[in-house]
Amino acid sequence: MTLPYELALQAADELRVRAGVDSYDVAVVLGSGWKEGASALGEPVSEVPSSTLRGFVAPTVEGHSGMIYTVKVAGHTVALVSGRVHLYEGNTAAQVAHPVRTVIAAGARTVILTNAAGGLNPSLAPGSVVAISDHLNLTATSPLEGASPPASMGSRFVDLSDLYSARLRALVRSVDPRITEGVYAGFRGPHYETPAEIRMVGALGASLVGMSTVLEAIAARHMNAEVLGLSLVTNYAAGVTDTPLNHLEVLEAGQSAAASLGDLLARLVHAL
Repeated sequence: MTLPYELALQAADELRVRAGVDSYDVAVVLGSGWKEGASALGEPVSEVPSSTLRGFVAPTVEGHSGMIYTVKVAGHTVALVSGRVHLYEGNTAAQVAHPVRTVIAAGARTVILTNAAGGLNPSLAPGSVVAISDHLNLTATSPLEGASPPASMGSRFVDLSDLYSARLRALVRSVDPRITEGVYAGFRGPHYETPAEIRMVGALGASLVGMSTVLEAIAARHMNAEVLGLSLVTNYAAGVTDTPLNHLEVLEAGQSAAASLGDLLARLVHAL
Protein backbone atom coordinates (compact mmCIF):
# COMPACT_ATOMS: atom_id res chain seq x y z
CA MET A 1 0.00 0.00 0.00
CA THR A 2 1.40 3.41 -0.98
CA LEU A 3 1.64 5.86 1.92
CA PRO A 4 -0.17 9.21 1.49
CA TYR A 5 3.11 11.13 1.44
CA GLU A 6 4.61 8.96 -1.29
CA LEU A 7 1.36 9.20 -3.25
CA ALA A 8 1.55 13.00 -3.12
CA LEU A 9 5.13 12.98 -4.41
CA GLN A 10 4.11 10.75 -7.30
CA ALA A 11 1.09 12.90 -8.13
CA ALA A 12 3.25 16.04 -7.96
CA ASP A 13 5.60 14.64 -10.59
CA GLU A 14 2.62 13.81 -12.82
CA LEU A 15 1.15 17.28 -12.33
CA ARG A 16 4.36 19.09 -13.26
CA VAL A 17 4.73 17.03 -16.44
CA ARG A 18 1.11 17.46 -17.55
CA ALA A 19 1.01 21.15 -16.66
CA GLY A 20 4.36 21.80 -18.35
CA VAL A 21 5.91 23.57 -15.35
CA ASP A 22 9.08 22.92 -13.37
CA SER A 23 7.60 24.01 -10.06
CA TYR A 24 4.81 26.00 -8.42
CA ASP A 25 5.23 28.96 -6.08
CA VAL A 26 1.68 29.43 -4.81
CA ALA A 27 -1.39 27.21 -4.53
CA VAL A 28 -4.96 28.47 -4.16
CA VAL A 29 -7.64 25.97 -3.17
CA LEU A 30 -10.94 27.28 -4.52
CA GLY A 31 -13.82 26.72 -2.14
CA SER A 32 -17.51 27.00 -2.96
CA GLY A 33 -18.22 30.39 -4.50
CA TRP A 34 -14.57 31.28 -5.24
CA LYS A 35 -14.07 29.68 -8.67
CA GLU A 36 -15.82 32.43 -10.64
CA GLY A 37 -13.68 35.12 -9.06
CA ALA A 38 -10.44 33.26 -9.71
CA SER A 39 -10.67 34.16 -13.40
CA ALA A 40 -9.29 37.57 -12.41
CA LEU A 41 -5.90 35.91 -11.97
CA GLY A 42 -5.63 35.44 -15.74
CA GLU A 43 -6.04 32.82 -18.42
CA PRO A 44 -4.70 29.39 -17.45
CA VAL A 45 -1.60 28.20 -19.29
CA SER A 46 -2.68 24.61 -18.58
CA GLU A 47 -5.66 22.66 -17.27
CA VAL A 48 -5.15 19.24 -15.72
CA PRO A 49 -8.16 17.10 -14.72
CA SER A 50 -7.38 16.07 -11.16
CA SER A 51 -8.91 12.62 -11.72
CA THR A 52 -5.99 11.84 -14.08
CA LEU A 53 -3.48 12.27 -11.25
CA ARG A 54 -2.52 9.49 -8.88
CA GLY A 55 -4.47 9.36 -5.63
CA PHE A 56 -7.12 11.95 -6.54
CA VAL A 57 -10.82 11.24 -6.13
CA ALA A 58 -13.53 13.01 -8.10
CA PRO A 59 -15.51 15.72 -6.26
CA THR A 60 -19.27 15.22 -6.05
CA VAL A 61 -20.33 18.67 -4.83
CA GLU A 62 -21.81 21.25 -7.19
CA GLY A 63 -19.33 24.08 -7.70
CA HIS A 64 -16.22 21.86 -7.49
CA SER A 65 -15.03 21.00 -11.00
CA GLY A 66 -12.10 18.64 -10.45
CA MET A 67 -9.41 20.61 -12.29
CA ILE A 68 -6.01 22.08 -11.48
CA TYR A 69 -5.38 25.25 -13.45
CA THR A 70 -1.94 26.80 -13.84
CA VAL A 71 -1.72 30.57 -14.13
CA LYS A 72 1.19 32.99 -14.19
CA VAL A 73 0.74 36.00 -11.90
CA ALA A 74 3.38 38.66 -11.19
CA GLY A 75 6.23 36.23 -11.74
CA HIS A 76 4.58 33.51 -9.66
CA THR A 77 3.47 30.15 -11.01
CA VAL A 78 0.14 29.51 -9.33
CA ALA A 79 -1.83 26.26 -9.03
CA LEU A 80 -5.57 26.83 -8.77
CA VAL A 81 -7.11 23.71 -7.24
CA SER A 82 -10.76 23.58 -8.29
CA GLY A 83 -12.15 20.33 -7.00
CA ARG A 84 -11.92 20.14 -3.25
CA VAL A 85 -13.21 16.92 -1.72
CA HIS A 86 -14.71 16.53 1.72
CA LEU A 87 -15.07 13.97 4.48
CA TYR A 88 -18.83 13.92 4.01
CA GLU A 89 -18.43 12.56 0.47
CA GLY A 90 -17.12 9.36 2.02
CA ASN A 91 -13.44 10.23 1.74
CA THR A 92 -10.69 9.68 4.29
CA ALA A 93 -8.72 12.50 5.86
CA ALA A 94 -5.75 11.52 3.68
CA GLN A 95 -7.86 11.81 0.52
CA VAL A 96 -9.14 15.23 1.60
CA ALA A 97 -5.56 16.43 2.17
CA HIS A 98 -4.11 14.82 -0.98
CA PRO A 99 -4.62 17.79 -3.38
CA VAL A 100 -2.89 20.17 -0.97
CA ARG A 101 -0.06 17.74 -0.32
CA THR A 102 0.37 17.30 -4.07
CA VAL A 103 0.70 20.99 -4.94
CA ILE A 104 3.09 21.53 -2.02
CA ALA A 105 5.17 18.57 -3.18
CA ALA A 106 5.13 20.24 -6.61
CA GLY A 107 6.85 23.28 -5.09
CA ALA A 108 4.17 25.60 -3.67
CA ARG A 109 5.43 27.12 -0.43
CA THR A 110 2.43 29.44 0.04
CA VAL A 111 -1.05 27.92 0.24
CA ILE A 112 -4.23 30.01 0.21
CA LEU A 113 -7.24 27.99 1.38
CA THR A 114 -10.59 29.56 0.51
CA ASN A 115 -14.03 28.41 1.57
CA ALA A 116 -17.66 29.32 1.96
CA ALA A 117 -18.69 29.70 5.59
CA GLY A 118 -21.63 30.47 7.79
CA GLY A 119 -21.26 33.56 9.92
CA LEU A 120 -22.02 33.53 13.64
CA ASN A 121 -21.83 37.29 14.06
CA PRO A 122 -24.82 39.23 12.71
CA SER A 123 -22.39 41.98 11.68
CA LEU A 124 -20.75 39.57 9.21
CA ALA A 125 -23.21 39.98 6.37
CA PRO A 126 -23.24 37.50 3.49
CA GLY A 127 -20.62 38.61 0.99
CA SER A 128 -18.06 39.48 3.69
CA VAL A 129 -14.57 38.00 3.50
CA VAL A 130 -12.86 37.00 6.75
CA ALA A 131 -9.22 35.96 7.23
CA ILE A 132 -8.97 32.84 9.39
CA SER A 133 -6.82 33.47 12.46
CA ASP A 134 -7.25 29.98 13.98
CA HIS A 135 -9.55 26.99 13.82
CA LEU A 136 -11.49 24.43 15.82
CA ASN A 137 -11.15 20.97 14.28
CA LEU A 138 -14.45 19.25 15.07
CA THR A 139 -14.11 16.56 12.41
CA ALA A 140 -12.79 13.96 14.89
CA THR A 141 -9.94 13.08 12.55
CA SER A 142 -6.57 14.30 11.26
CA PRO A 143 -4.61 13.91 8.01
CA LEU A 144 -1.64 12.90 10.17
CA GLU A 145 -3.31 9.75 11.48
CA GLY A 146 -1.85 6.41 10.43
CA ALA A 147 1.70 5.56 9.43
CA SER A 148 4.49 7.95 10.39
CA PRO A 149 5.56 10.39 7.68
CA PRO A 150 9.03 10.06 6.15
CA ALA A 151 11.78 11.56 8.30
CA SER A 152 12.31 14.26 5.66
CA MET A 153 8.80 15.59 6.36
CA GLY A 154 9.25 15.90 10.09
CA SER A 155 7.30 14.58 13.04
CA ARG A 156 3.57 13.88 12.87
CA PHE A 157 3.33 15.81 16.15
CA VAL A 158 3.35 19.15 14.34
CA ASP A 159 3.04 22.43 16.24
CA LEU A 160 -0.06 24.32 15.05
CA SER A 161 0.35 27.44 17.17
CA ASP A 162 1.33 29.39 14.04
CA LEU A 163 -0.90 27.49 11.61
CA TYR A 164 -2.45 30.53 9.90
CA SER A 165 0.44 32.81 9.00
CA ALA A 166 0.47 36.15 10.82
CA ARG A 167 2.54 37.57 7.97
CA LEU A 168 -0.03 36.61 5.35
CA ARG A 169 -2.91 37.87 7.48
CA ALA A 170 -1.13 41.23 7.77
CA LEU A 171 -0.70 41.18 4.00
CA VAL A 172 -4.45 40.67 3.58
CA ARG A 173 -5.15 43.67 5.81
CA SER A 174 -2.71 45.79 3.81
CA VAL A 175 -4.48 44.80 0.59
CA ASP A 176 -7.98 45.39 2.02
CA PRO A 177 -8.21 46.98 5.50
CA ARG A 178 -11.92 46.14 5.66
CA ILE A 179 -11.20 42.43 6.07
CA THR A 180 -11.55 41.23 9.64
CA GLU A 181 -10.25 38.04 11.26
CA GLY A 182 -12.06 35.15 12.88
CA VAL A 183 -11.85 31.58 14.17
CA TYR A 184 -13.22 28.90 11.83
CA ALA A 185 -15.01 25.86 13.27
CA GLY A 186 -14.74 22.88 10.93
CA PHE A 187 -17.45 20.21 11.17
CA ARG A 188 -17.74 16.97 9.13
CA GLY A 189 -21.13 17.73 7.54
CA PRO A 190 -22.90 17.29 5.19
CA HIS A 191 -25.87 18.41 7.28
CA TYR A 192 -25.81 21.97 8.52
CA GLU A 193 -25.16 22.52 12.19
CA THR A 194 -27.93 22.82 14.76
CA PRO A 195 -28.52 26.12 16.57
CA ALA A 196 -27.22 24.45 19.75
CA GLU A 197 -23.97 23.47 17.99
CA ILE A 198 -23.62 27.02 16.72
CA ARG A 199 -24.07 28.36 20.26
CA MET A 200 -21.45 25.86 21.45
CA VAL A 201 -18.77 26.90 18.94
CA GLY A 202 -19.64 30.54 19.51
CA ALA A 203 -18.92 30.04 23.20
CA LEU A 204 -15.61 28.44 22.19
CA GLY A 205 -14.65 31.53 20.23
CA ALA A 206 -15.66 30.71 16.66
CA SER A 207 -17.11 33.33 14.35
CA LEU A 208 -17.20 31.13 11.21
CA VAL A 209 -18.43 27.61 10.57
CA GLY A 210 -17.98 25.24 7.64
CA MET A 211 -17.16 21.72 6.43
CA SER A 212 -13.68 22.02 4.94
CA THR A 213 -10.25 23.64 5.30
CA VAL A 214 -9.09 22.38 8.70
CA LEU A 215 -7.60 19.09 7.47
CA GLU A 216 -5.94 20.75 4.48
CA ALA A 217 -4.45 23.43 6.72
CA ILE A 218 -2.98 20.84 9.09
CA ALA A 219 -1.46 18.87 6.20
CA ALA A 220 -0.03 22.03 4.63
CA ARG A 221 1.55 23.23 7.86
CA HIS A 222 3.05 19.79 8.44
CA MET A 223 4.78 20.16 5.05
CA ASN A 224 6.12 23.59 6.13
CA ALA A 225 3.97 25.61 3.76
CA GLU A 226 2.84 29.07 4.81
CA VAL A 227 -0.95 28.98 5.12
CA LEU A 228 -3.58 31.67 4.61
CA GLY A 229 -7.27 30.90 5.11
CA LEU A 230 -10.01 33.08 3.62
CA SER A 231 -13.72 32.55 4.25
CA LEU A 232 -16.51 34.04 2.17
CA VAL A 233 -19.50 34.41 4.46
CA THR A 234 -22.35 33.10 2.31
CA ASN A 235 -25.07 32.80 4.95
CA TYR A 236 -25.78 33.30 8.60
CA ALA A 237 -25.22 30.17 10.70
CA ALA A 238 -28.16 28.20 12.08
CA GLY A 239 -30.14 30.10 14.67
CA VAL A 240 -28.63 33.52 13.91
CA THR A 241 -31.68 34.31 11.75
CA ASP A 242 -34.90 32.45 10.97
CA THR A 243 -33.88 31.83 7.33
CA PRO A 244 -33.56 28.14 6.33
CA LEU A 245 -30.09 27.08 5.15
CA ASN A 246 -29.38 25.60 1.71
CA HIS A 247 -26.39 25.05 -0.58
CA LEU A 248 -27.91 27.11 -3.41
CA GLU A 249 -27.45 30.31 -1.42
CA VAL A 250 -23.79 29.44 -1.00
CA LEU A 251 -23.30 29.30 -4.77
CA GLU A 252 -25.40 32.42 -5.34
CA ALA A 253 -23.36 34.40 -2.80
CA GLY A 254 -20.17 33.37 -4.59
CA GLN A 255 -21.53 34.48 -7.94
CA SER A 256 -22.61 37.82 -6.50
CA ALA A 257 -19.19 38.40 -4.94
CA ALA A 258 -17.14 37.00 -7.84
CA ALA A 259 -15.69 40.31 -9.01
CA SER A 260 -14.56 41.41 -5.55
CA LEU A 261 -13.18 37.96 -4.68
CA GLY A 262 -11.18 37.85 -7.90
CA ASP A 263 -9.79 41.32 -7.30
CA LEU A 264 -8.77 40.33 -3.76
CA LEU A 265 -7.00 37.16 -4.92
CA ALA A 266 -5.21 39.01 -7.71
CA ARG A 267 -3.95 41.75 -5.40
CA LEU A 268 -2.88 39.20 -2.80
CA VAL A 269 -0.83 37.14 -5.24
CA HIS A 270 0.75 40.30 -6.68
CA ALA A 271 1.73 41.35 -3.15
CA LEU A 272 3.39 38.05 -2.21
